[in-house]
Amino acid sequence: MGKKRRREEKRSIHPRNKYSDNPPDFALLASLYPSFQSYVFYSPQGKPRIDWKDFNATRELTRVLLLHDHSLTWWIPDGQLCPTVPNRSNYIHWIEDLLSSDTIPREDNVVKGFDIGTGANCIYPLLGASLLGWSFVGTDVTDVALEWAERNVKNNPQISELIEIRKVDFEVKLIDQNINNGEGCLDMSSNTELSTSLSVELCSGENGENKNYHGPPILLGVVKAGEKFDFCMCNPPFFETMEESGLNPNTSCGGTPAEMVCPGGEQAFISRIIQDSVQLKQSFRWYTSMVGKKSSLKSLIAKLREVGVTVVKTTEFVQGQTCRWGIAWSFVPPTKKIISSHVASKNVLTFMLEGIQRQFSAFHVLQSVESFFQASGASCKSNAASFHVDICAAMSHCKEILKNNSSTLKETEWDDESSGSLCLSSTSDDLHFRITVFEQIPGTLLVRGSLKPGESSLPGLLSSIFQQLEDALRKEFFPEKPDSLVMVDPTDALAFRLITNFAIGILVIF
Repeated sequence: MGKKRRREEKRSIHPRNKYSDNPPDFALLASLYPSFQSYVFYSPQGKPRIDWKDFNATRELTRVLLLHDHSLTWWIPDGQLCPTVPNRSNYIHWIEDLLSSDTIPREDNVVKGFDIGTGANCIYPLLGASLLGWSFVGTDVTDVALEWAERNVKNNPQISELIEIRKVDFEVKLIDQNINNGEGCLDMSSNTELSTSLSVELCSGENGENKNYHGPPILLGVVKAGEKFDFCMCNPPFFETMEESGLNPNTSCGGTPAEMVCPGGEQAFISRIIQDSVQLKQSFRWYTSMVGKKSSLKSLIAKLREVGVTVVKTTEFVQGQTCRWGIAWSFVPPTKKIISSHVASKNVLTFMLEGIQRQFSAFHVLQSVESFFQASGASCKSNAASFHVDICAAMSHCKEILKNNSSTLKETEWDDESSGSLCLSSTSDDLHFRITVFEQIPGTLLVRGSLKPGESSLPGLLSSIFQQLEDALRKEFFPEKPDSLVMVDPTDALAFRLITNFAIGILVIF
């Protein structure tokens, strides 16, 4: 029942996604766009649907959504990868969260992104430019992708100046000296088959180092000297073979071998981005990629730890019945280090919410934090983009929080300075602090409380309030978790046998 219940849990998409509370209305779109009407049919219950196995239907849906909701003119030829707009919007908004967080410092307000393998659809630059005004460099290797990406940019003159489409040149040095012509480098732009079948390495760059590859370059040799970007993003080839890419019988979003397949699959491709990032370091504030399999995350995170990144973040993208994951890392020194609870100072405190259910995101926890403090009368100002709440609490509010949520504090403790407990009547200053919610990995959130810079508080006050917040959040998000364990006297032989037999029985069942 546990697994079934988890499957039935309502999944949520990014709270700022346009389709979070308003999913695409097929009936409305069909009434407004006759070209889409022929692809819409109705279930026996009267619900409008489309055939997700029909490439033409999914392409037309993407076209009308981009036109209707984003004022973008868009098209791709047959066989090219057709993106789903809500899912791609999730990725854009997650990067917006990364850029808005105070983990990695910002230099200015101009945002410049780099889309690896932009494809004929050019979806990320189009959405990023239209939604947020970001500028982009989009790269690709095939003539068809480059031609149609350019066309989709030019057909939207309102944002065309923000997007550059850049061709990836297959200039490589062959490792096999029997094939090398002695000139050092070989132009393979006209021989894709050769470039993907041989192990090659880029010609030496400015740093004089070479990196091994199994395919065309990704970032090294594509990023120009002196260029700086806020982020790169990528929808990598998830599969090792085209046969593997067609295993899902419920969808048909097209896709060419160049878009769908890489020797070694997504792990190999993203590992190459990691290798490039080691060379480019702070040329990008954030390196990011979408991940198709949750099982890939553990291996990729291990690789990132090995190369010495300063920050790693992951997230989950949800759209309908499809799940994808995102991974991000940086070599930029963080402005603030996340401090574990066991070494936290009195002015910075943290705790973890581990194993939180999938339907609850950092946004839901943030809302609960705000409600917790508002219930005592404290003033709250939330920032959903940075996932933090700034709280201003008078001493009367602090007293209310501790009285309402603590069974260990007595009425006499509030005014008795000699008791050694908190004395809140001795000061009238307000307490200013911030509660921030970070996603560490899917299912694990870190909650951090910190005093406003330059602020001080009564010894133990912030810690006491933070402890009450932790208790309240655990009761809300882990309602089935037992509050205490039954203790058994180890000298009770009968109880010991019962527990042992029960444990053995559990092992046999599983």
